[in-house]
Amino acid sequence: MPDTPDAAQDRPPLDGLAGTGRAFRFFDNREKYLLFVTTCSEKWAIADRIGKELGRLTPKPPALKIFDAGMGDASVLTLVMRELHCRFPTIPYLIVGKEISLEDVRLSLDKIADRFVEHPATVYVVTNMFYSEAPALRPKKPETLAKLNWREVRLKGRTSHEFDEQLKQVQHGLSDIWRTKHSEKSGNPVYEEPSVLVIYREDHRFVLDQVIPRKDDPPSFDEAKPAYDLVIASQPYRARQPAPFKVKNVLAPLARALGPGGRMIVIQSTGRDPGMEIIHGLWPGENPFATPAPLLVSTMREALAESDPTLRYDEMGGDGSLFRYQLHAMPSELGDNIGTSTLLAAWNAAVYVAQIEDKRLTDAMTSEDYLRVTGEVLRRNGGLWFLDEAFVVSRPG
Repeated sequence: MPDTPDAAQDRPPLDGLAGTGRAFRFFDNREKYLLFVTTCSEKWAIADRIGKELGRLTPKPPALKIFDAGMGDASVLTLVMRELHCRFPTIPYLIVGKEISLEDVRLSLDKIADRFVEHPATVYVVTNMFYSEAPALRPKKPETLAKLNWREVRLKGRTSHEFDEQLKQVQHGLSDIWRTKHSEKSGNPVYEEPSVLVIYREDHRFVLDQVIPRKDDPPSFDEAKPAYDLVIASQPYRARQPAPFKVKNVLAPLARALGPGGRMIVIQSTGRDPGMEIIHGLWPGENPFATPAPLLVSTMREALAESDPTLRYDEMGGDGSLFRYQLHAMPSELGDNIGTSTLLAAWNAAVYVAQIEDKRLTDAMTSEDYLRVTGEVLRRNGGLWFLDEAFVVSRPG
């Protein structure tokens, strides 16, 4: 199914916001995001689940190719790269991450210096393009391709300190090529100009010659043939969007980018956890998780039946598809007198996962009911935990 590189496909508005006068951009709220990732173990749990797929990969020359569809600050990606080195210590890597947020790109560069020391045969690429474009590192429209910003960074030295110092300098120039604008259709941020950042060690350029992407090769989107061994699609869309939207604009383009033997792991929240108990304590009947894995899989089968009939879908089924992560809290913090900081961290985690918009949060926090409900849930469950689910789409080798 063809799609268009419209702004709305990357950052679609949530439903049910009539009367607000604007589209809600939930993931623009960095305060909630940073509090969530520092107080919960989700990144570690997701990386661990992705790690279970690494042993099933069959890399082919010239490199093991991985695409992260929503890299964020690279917390998950760098954890996966560490495990990759344990499994494939001598194979060159092409690691491509999609991320439109300049701040997240900067944070990712803070994390990767040591990866070039432990695994020097690494090419690390970041792009701000749409899901339909990013795997190929090419915009679809010729007029947009003409505006492509392509920056290549050759790291000098051999230590993580040397690489980190150079990556800090890279960050200073990113604001010129990572500018965003707001879609007139959705109100959400999209790129002003497509950009690609390519980073590798200069002393490994010869070894990586067939791995390093080039700005003019291939010359067009239609000639690009991405063939990834692993695609990571962890929480890549808004929970409330319908299955056809998620498949058309996110999952189908990513599945098409798989090479022979490639695997795509899709991870999303389920709402079947104490976090949702907090949400229901304030908003009975709330159901932000409208597309469970079986629905997404059936929608993908139908959408890709003609163009990619050989794709395989592994739903795993039952509890095999589920894994848990939790709020960091000591048992002593969960007694009769729970501290305010723990209550606020738990509340933030619950509303972040459920993607509750700011207006409703503001209204809910005008009384102390939200703290009371949060405390009751923590005491009843001995803490706070969440359930994610995963399914895998693969292409036969």
